[in-house]
Amino acid sequence: MSKADILERLANLGHGDRREILERIWEMDEADLLRGAPLDADEKALLDREFEEFRANPNAGAEWKDVESRLRQQIQQ
Repeated sequence: MSKADILERLANLGHGDRREILERIWEMDEADLLRGAPLDADEKALLDREFEEFRANPNAGAEWKDVESRLRQQIQQ
């Protein structure tokens, strides 16, 4: 099956199926990166920008437990 065939068939899938496919692609990309696959120029630029933002203000973020708690509260409302 060609890439064009896959892209054409995606339009006929429901939201849940497309979400499942997207999550699987993300998992595959993550596994590739963990195995040492090189970053493309856009990915490297994004990481460089994020790192510079962190270096400029390392306390700007929130701990995961706080973020998770806020998200769970929003879902319950």
